Amino acid sequence: MCIATPMRLDHVDGIHGLAGAETIDLSLAPQAAAGDWVLVFLGVARRVLDEAEAARILAALDGLAAVMRGRDADLDHLFADLAGREPQLPPHLEAARAAGRKEA
Repeated sequence: MCIATPMRLDHVDGIHGLAGAETIDLSLAPQAAAGDWVLVFLGVARRVLDEAEAARILAALDGLAAVMRGRDADLDHLFADLAGREPQLPPHLEAARAAGRKEA
């Protein structure tokens, strides 16, 4: 699975930014400025995020890390986008599940 992560830019110089010790390519988000949150995948900022969206993504990533560590306490507050609904499988996986398949 590939996951993009929110990072806050400390410094911007043309199409490059620094977030901590990491250099970020800003070619896809040229409007990004120092202090902005950007969604980074493979060293490239895909888009600028507002602080609330960055916080929601970081909370969900914390939740995933907790699940991977085997933590089974209430983690619902870390997955705000799922509040009040059950996660849905993509159509091709739902069809496989409905057909009784145990593996995709």
